[in-house]
Amino acid sequence: MTGTRPNHVVLIHGLWVTPRSWENWVPYLEGKGFTVHTPAYPGFEIEVEALREDTDRIASVTVRETLAHLAGMIGTLDSPPIIVGHSFGGTLTQLLLARGLGAAGVAINSAPTEGVRVSPPAQAKALFPVLKNPANRRKAVGFTPEEFHNAFTNTLTAEESKGIWDRYAIPAPGYWVWEYGILANFKPGHQDTWVDYSADRAPLLFIAGGKDHTMPPAVNRSNAKHYKRSRAITEYHEFEGRDHWTCGAPGWEAVADRALDWALAHATGSTRPAATTARPAIQRHGSA
Repeated sequence: MTGTRPNHVVLIHGLWVTPRSWENWVPYLEGKGFTVHTPAYPGFEIEVEALREDTDRIASVTVRETLAHLAGMIGTLDSPPIIVGHSFGGTLTQLLLARGLGAAGVAINSAPTEGVRVSPPAQAKALFPVLKNPANRRKAVGFTPEEFHNAFTNTLTAEESKGIWDRYAIPAPGYWVWEYGILANFKPGHQDTWVDYSADRAPLLFIAGGKDHTMPPAVNRSNAKHYKRSRAITEYHEFEGRDHWTCGAPGWEAVADRALDWALAHATGSTRPAATTARPAIQRHGSA
């Protein structure tokens, strides 16, 4: 242990949104002395409004090129960062840690990596707008305001949800939902979301929302338990009463604080090292 506190935080957005989804977190974390980075997936660099008008630019982007893009950006930093990813950004966070990147990682409402087979009914309903038509595998597919309300913001009112949809929502590559959410466990060989669950890597915290429809707690618990053979620290924390929009819904500061405090306590080089756990530690917390 070097006693060096990480000074970079990399925030990785999920599907159906852009780096704008972190706009509250950036000044909040900068106020705590961190340099904050919000890289976009390839093709997602433009503003939400422009992206809605040009969905073809993201329809064919792949996980492999996205991972390479993010790894390249992290590789330019002068020290290993804390990596925080939401939804599919949580999947990418896991893949980046497996590459040996980052001082610590936090996967919030994470989409699963290959091998996680839990799929609760609420998740199937939330993702049905993409899965209802196989042709959506070749398109960028968005949610209507009503579909978004069910998938992302089910703890808020319809009016509140519509404001969030107006500000943040974009289409997402349907291929990712089909190939990595549904078919990954049924295709031969390893897919782009495969991770070596036994590998040593930086500490990883899963944060789940108790009322998340898109990535319910059962999915995140199962994902965390897959790492039981790794020597690396893996923990799970659940906020009761929080939905998939937990990084932006009222009380998001408690989620940010939990992510940051845990990462600082466990990060490689932290002055507050924690003992390695062979099995994921499970914690639940009341709604913020």
